[in-house]
Formats: sequence, C-alpha cells, structure tokens
Amino acid sequence: MMKFNLLLAALAFSIAPITGAALADDKSTVQKFYDFLSNPTSAKHADAMKAATAANWESIGGYSGKVKTRDAFVGQVGGFGKLIPDMNWAVEEMIQAGDRVVVRGRATGTPKGPMFGVDGKGNGFDIMSIDIHTVEGGKIVRTYHVEDWAGALRQLKAK
Repeated sequence: MMKFNLLLAALAFSIAPITGAALADDKSTVQKFYDFLSNPTSAKHADAMKAATAANWESIGGYSGKVKTRDAFVGQVGGFGKLIPDMNWAVEEMIQAGDRVVVRGRATGTPKGPMFGVDGKGNGFDIMSIDIHTVEGGKIVRTYHVEDWAGALRQLKAK
C-alpha cells in the first residue's frame, strides 16, 4: 500500500508541470480575444481571435437565449471599431479554474458619433466588463459576458 501511495504521489508531481503549462496556454489563448477587442478593425487581430475560438464559438450576453456566432461577433466588434477608433479593452485581472478563464476587463473609448442613440459630443466612457470563457482543446468554445453599457451611456450624456 505504501508503494502505491508513493507511486501515486510521484505521478501527481510529474503531471503538475504539464497542467501548469496548459493553464498558461489557456490564458494566452484568451488574451487574443482582448487583443482583438482593442484592435477591432485589424484583420490580423480578427484572424488571431478566430484562430483562438472554435468554429462554433458562442457569445452569450444575457438570458434572452440568443447566441451570437463568431462571425456575427467579429462583424459587430468591427463596427464598434469604426465608431470608436480609440477603443481599448484592457485585461485588469485574469483567473483560471479548470477549463474556465474569468476576466475582469476595462473598456474605454470615445465614439465619433451617436452610440446606442446617444450623441456623446466628444465625451468618452470607461466601463467594467466581466467575461467567463470556457476553453476546450486550446480553443474558446463559449463566452458569457456582461458590460456596463448603461454606465457608458451615462458618461456619454454627461456635460
């Protein structure tokens, strides 16, 4: 029994470095998502985001049951990039637990025109986002996300 326990402990210690490497790779994969959000009109960053996500990746932003596909998401973010050329989506904190990577992000930008029907007249916004990414086989397969767009609109309306 003691030999078995010793063998089990040795196996656990030998697997630990492999697991640690996988975790680092998942965070690197998820970072590509935010690199695209900060460079939404860049074809290079869009391609890297597509490579980091599964072909059937799902973007889930509410309880409506509606899921946005990868292509629809890339198109929407590209439109934001035209409206908000100085968009920056910084990763403030990234935590991994198993196949989930949770990110607390900070989005900033100054729209060139009306956003969600609000003309900010040169005002910018600075909001928080929380995202939960599920990573399988080195690709993001699902992202749940929430952003404080109501806070952004309040900031755009401020005098």
